[in-house]
Parts: sequence; structure tokens; C-alpha cells
Amino acid sequence: MQKTALILIIWLSAVTFNALLNAANDIYENSKNYNGVSIQGYLDLVKILAVVVAIIFSITLLTGQSPWVLLTSLGALTAVVLLIFQGTLLSLVASIQIVANDLIKEGDWIEVPSYSADGDVVNINLHTIKIRNFDMTYSVIPTYKIVEVAYRNWRGMKESGGRRIQRSISVDMNTIKFCDAELLQRLRRIDRLQTYVDRKIEDLEAYRQEHADHFDSPLDGPQITNVEVFRRYIVKYLKSREDIYQENMPFLVRALAPSPNGLDIEVYVFAKTTEWTAYELIQSEIFDHLLAAAPNFDLRVFQQPSGLDFSDFARSVRV
Repeated sequence: MQKTALILIIWLSAVTFNALLNAANDIYENSKNYNGVSIQGYLDLVKILAVVVAIIFSITLLTGQSPWVLLTSLGALTAVVLLIFQGTLLSLVASIQIVANDLIKEGDWIEVPSYSADGDVVNINLHTIKIRNFDMTYSVIPTYKIVEVAYRNWRGMKESGGRRIQRSISVDMNTIKFCDAELLQRLRRIDRLQTYVDRKIEDLEAYRQEHADHFDSPLDGPQITNVEVFRRYIVKYLKSREDIYQENMPFLVRALAPSPNGLDIEVYVFAKTTEWTAYELIQSEIFDHLLAAAPNFDLRVFQQPSGLDFSDFARSVRV
């Protein structure tokens, strides 16, 4: 009865000690100064050591042998012990690397393609990293595996306060042309372009008067294309938006290489938010506006023909 009571005391002490460690972890993670750096991995290791100590003392009480005799016997089984605790040792080393190099914190948004994980880190312990994906499923990755595979951490984006918008619209190259006098007069009525177009018209008139004796080609003088004016309009439009960074972050509107789908006009800017819903709303508003504005520059947005297009074509042939 005395041995049974001592064994119960040992295991109750071990369970109580582990419960205290759990409570300490909860207090730490719920504190105001918690910044996502998890200590649960280290606490899990201490729990394992507490259980091992409890097992050793229990066996000592049952056999009547000294704990050192048992530890000496375990020394001969080191290889077996290392094999059994291989995952734990690898996870311990990985946990130290994660904390020392500040690789991942709870609350980080990470992508791990090899594990089809894309979401927020909700828990980091000694053996696993738990990720809540954006489809509300969970991915559980062994801690030591996270330092072996490629992953992307979006924490830098959140800390910067801006999220990149990189999207393009394809312009039908058959609609790209030099602006004639009628188109220039129409475009100068756009408030965002009036000063720019007036300056271009003045430059063109000055060149025409200076070279009146041989000015007869659309390639003569400082001609301007409708897609060039459209790019300038995009810049002015984006600079008028208060939700786009104008400084301290890249701001670029450029034409990409021509492709079978037309000429891509790419917008490369940063929104002044990292919140997903607000970011998508800003991006949608920008490209809704640009798609609707393109026809005003005599430009047509390219898209693959649909069944309706073929139907209209067949109807016109019959007519």
C-alpha cells in the first residue's frame, strides 16, 4: 500500500505539473504583450521529461533498484531510445530554429504548397503546426517538416501596411493607332488628361508649322497613340485614389510584351490595406473602371470569342 500510494503521488505530481505548464502557456498567450512567439514547444519537451522522470521513479519503487541502475541500463539502449524519440528530437531542433530565426508565429498567414496549406497559423507546439485554411479546413504539419519544405510567410506584407495589386488588361492590337485631331479634341475634354493632351497638341502643331513643306506622314512629328494616352489616364486615375500608395511603394503602369492575346497593360501598385475584403474591393473597382474606360480611347479589350460571338457571325453570314 505504501508503494502504491507513492506511485500515485508521483503521477499526481506529474499530472499537476503538466497542468501548471498548460496554465502558464494559456496565461502567456492571452497576455496583452503576446506577439505570436509560441513557447508551447518548449513546454511540451518539459512535459515529456516530467513523464519520463515519473516512469523511472515508478519502476524504481516497483523493483527496489536505484534510479541510477535503471539509467545505466537505458544507456545501453540509447540507439533504441533515439529511434523512438527521433521525431521529438527533430521537432525540438526545428522549434529552436523557428524561434531563433523568427520564421513563423501564431497568427501568421503562410502558404505551404507541398501540404496544400494556405491560411493562418493557429497553434505551434513541439510536434505539429496547425494551420486553419481559408476554406475553414485545418492542415497539420510536423514541426520538423516546415524547415525542410518551401513555404511563404505573408507577415512582411501585413507589417508593411500595403498589399500589391498586379493585374493587367489585354488590349486588342488591331485597335492601337495614332491619335488624329478629332480623337485628340475628344480626349482633351477628359479633366485628368486636359493638360497632358493640350501639351501634345501644341508640340504637334509647332512641329507641323516648322516642317510644313514635307509634313504629310502620320509618322512625322511627336505623334501620340491612343494606348499611350490610355496609360497616362490610368496613372492619373490611380493617383486620384486615396486608397493607393503614391510614395514609398512601387507605383507603375506599363505595357508588357505583345502576345497572341493582345497587348497587356499592367497595373503594379500597392493598396493601403492588408485586409482581404477591402483589398479585393479596391482591386475590383480599379479594373471595372479601366475596362469601362478603354472604349473611350478607341481601344477594344481582347477576350476569347464565345459561343454568342460565333452565333452572331453565323447569323450575319446568312443575312
